[in-house]
Amino acid sequence: MAPDAAARPTRAELRVAAREQSRAQRRGAAKAATRAALFRVAVPSVAALGVAAAAAITVVQDEAGQVPPQATAADAPDTTAAKVTAQQAVAAGGDHAQASRGDARQPLAGAQPTDAPTAQPAPPPAPQPKVVMPVAQHGLGELFGAAGTHWANRHTGIDFPVDGGSEVYAVADGTIRTQWNPFYGYMSILKMNDGTEAWFCHLRGYKVRKGPVKQGDVIAFVGSSGNSTGPHLHFEIRPPGSGPVDPLPWFLSNGLDPR
Repeated sequence: MAPDAAARPTRAELRVAAREQSRAQRRGAAKAATRAALFRVAVPSVAALGVAAAAAITVVQDEAGQVPPQATAADAPDTTAAKVTAQQAVAAGGDHAQASRGDARQPLAGAQPTDAPTAQPAPPPAPQPKVVMPVAQHGLGELFGAAGTHWANRHTGIDFPVDGGSEVYAVADGTIRTQWNPFYGYMSILKMNDGTEAWFCHLRGYKVRKGPVKQGDVIAFVGSSGNSTGPHLHFEIRPPGSGPVDPLPWFLSNGLDPR
């Protein structure tokens, strides 16, 4: 027998091969139909399943990643929806993570001190003294209760050693009257609204002889009249119905220190 004749298949072999090929085609058609059915079921659920559902689409592809010949172009898997769903899920997760980090930072940011200085309230205005000094110059000479040859008993006031002609001021609102006394010389007596009297003694002259005055008004001028050894203002405080008291505590209680 010739070599070519020996290599040719026999009719029996051709019939067996034809039957095997027919069975293979029928099995391939059955698999393709099954895969197409699974594809049609899997596609509607992609939007709900998100990224995880996209893996189910691969059942309609063969091992080489190709769409079976029996499937149409409309049946081919569309991964766009899956990609969009996946991107939305990632974006939503990222926004949520960023919001969570932002929320976590808010208390810390609120606790940070600001660079702007805190405005301080303006201090309240200093209360105006209830009384004023009887002369502009501070400083005292003889004090209350001092003993000496110039007084029969004790010194009944405090002395302001100022120049003759210096202005004498009403220490508070009240009413003025004036008089002469051989010991006090020319006197101005200020009766305040509470009944307390202030005596201004050894004056040179008066500016207000009688009538109402206001705190700080000029009422007289310093001199050396009466029992005096030189220009100065002798000042006394006499509460209602009482004799003279120490004027220094009275000044201090009203916010003034004449010393």
